[in-house]
Amino acid sequence: MLISEALEGKFHRSYKNSREGIIQFAELRKDVYTKEGVFAYAVKVRPHWNGTGYPKPDFYTTIYVGVDE
Repeated sequence: MLISEALEGKFHRSYKNSREGIIQFAELRKDVYTKEGVFAYAVKVRPHWNGTGYPKPDFYTTIYVGVDE
C-alpha cells in the first residue's frame, strides 16, 4: 500500500491553528528537503461540519511521515 493511500480517510488535526478534519487526498512533495527516511506530503483536508452555520472550505497543509525499515 502506498503511503498516500494510507493517509486518505485519516483524521488530521493542526496544532498551530486548531483546524481538523479528514484527509481527502495526499500527494508526495518532492520539492521539500527532508532527512533520510522522512517524506513530505501535501494533503487536502475536509473540516468537520456539525450542520449549523456555513460549512468550512477544505484546506491544504503539508505533513511529514517517517518510515522505518
